[in-house]
Order: sequence, then structure tokens, then C-alpha cells
Amino acid sequence: MSDNRIVKAIKNKTKDLEVEMSFFDHLEELRWHLIRASIAILIFTSLVFYYYDFIFDRIIMGPSHSDFWTYRTLCSIGNYLHRSGWCMGTINLHLMNNELAGQFTLQINSSLIIGITLGIPYLLWEIWRFIKPALHENERKAASGFVIYASFLFILGVLFGYFVITPMSVNFLLSYQVSSSIQNLISIDSYLSSVSTLTLATGLVFQLPILVYILSNLGILTAKFMRNSRRYAIVIILIVAAVVTPTPDMITMTVVSIPLFILYEVGIVVAGQVEKRKLKKHTDLLASK
Repeated sequence: MSDNRIVKAIKNKTKDLEVEMSFFDHLEELRWHLIRASIAILIFTSLVFYYYDFIFDRIIMGPSHSDFWTYRTLCSIGNYLHRSGWCMGTINLHLMNNELAGQFTLQINSSLIIGITLGIPYLLWEIWRFIKPALHENERKAASGFVIYASFLFILGVLFGYFVITPMSVNFLLSYQVSSSIQNLISIDSYLSSVSTLTLATGLVFQLPILVYILSNLGILTAKFMRNSRRYAIVIILIVAAVVTPTPDMITMTVVSIPLFILYEVGIVVAGQVEKRKLKKHTDLLASK
């Protein structure tokens, strides 16, 4: 009896060691995926740092220039509709730096932010490569376009945030005055924080269909629930639009809300497709018995 107990203890210990080694093997694999993603982000950051003069003048400071693409487009639309006041005049932006290493820190931080933004699609690809072996064949097929869809929605959101939300917010906030005796002297950190937050936040908000897909697969969210909750979703979307855009005018909130409404409707379609796929799988399973 004693020998049997020793043998069983050795077998159980061996199994525990195998599980522990497997766990650490997975951690090691994840570490290398993250290292490769970090290297890609570092490369993008280095390129941005090298070409920083152009990137700072034409991209970071782009929404503060009166010849920015958004302002020129609005002016063209206004001229076509014979509406005055749609063309942008001179934007009075006076940036200031009150720290000794402020400009150097600005270049480092902004290069890193842009590098991370550019590297997110590759980071998603590395995460997918790590998760893929653990999925079944049908799950792999169902999620095969995850990286493409998530990257496309993120890039679309970033472009929308940069070309629509950011210039509207910058134009409103710079032109807003409590009193003519107060002069706006904007710190460069404040400007960079506003532009990056508005741009990246919109990119994350545009991931709504991906979030709906994940929750639908987990059985937490259904298309019927989303349809029945549409009226509440409208209120939440308007609140999100009000938070994302620090401008109180209805035009800006409407422009921001429309893509969110579209994303919500796309989410309903995605949830419906997931339910159909689950129903078909269940039907095929019953038919095979």
C-alpha cells in the first residue's frame, strides 16, 4: 500500500510538473510575441523621431493650420451651398513651453504615441498568432479576419478622429472666449494631449463591432437585445459624443454621433450572424446524432 501511494504521488507530481512547464512555455511564447511587437513599435517610433520636423509641422500641428484638409473641404462645401462662414480664417494658436526639457520630452512622447498607433495592427497580429493554436478549426475560420477587421476599424477611427473631431474641437476651443482680456497661451503638452486623446479615443470607440462579436460568441449579447435597447443606445451614444468632443454645438455632436449609430447597427448585424452560425452548428450537431 505504501509503495502504491508513493507511485501515485510520483505520477501526480509528474503531471503537476508537466502542467507547470506547459504554463511557463506559454508564458515564454507570449513574451516573444510581445517582444516582436515592441520591436515593431520601436522601429516606427524611431522613424517618427528621425522625420520629426515634417511630422510635427504637417501632422501634429496640422489641425491648427487654416489650410488643413478639413477646413478646405468645409470651405468648398460652404461655397457650393452658398453658405458663408464655413471658410476658416486665421487660427490664433500660441504655444508655450515652460520646462527646460519640455521640447525634448515632447519629441520623445509624441514619437512614442505615433509609433504605438502605427504598431497596433502588428500588435493585434502577434496576439492573434498567440491565441490561434488554442482555437478549434471552426473557431479559427470564424475569427480568421479578426486582425484585418480590427485594424481596419481602428485606422478608420483614428482617421475620423484626426480629420473630423480634432479640428472641430481645436477650432472651437481656440475661438472660445470668456473675456477679451484673457489671452490663450496653450502649453505644448496640453495641445499634444488633446490631439492624441481625441484621435486614439475615437480609434478605440470604432472597435464596437469587434466587442459585439466577442460578447455574442460568449452568449452575453444578442441581436434581439441590441434591437430592443436601441433607444437607450442612442442616449449613450449622444453622451459618448458629448464626452469625446468638448464642443457644445449640436453640429459637431451630430457629426460624431452618426458613425457611432452606424457602428451600432453594424454590431446588430454582427450579433445576428453569430447567432445564425451558432444555430447552424447546433442543427448540424443534432443531425449527426
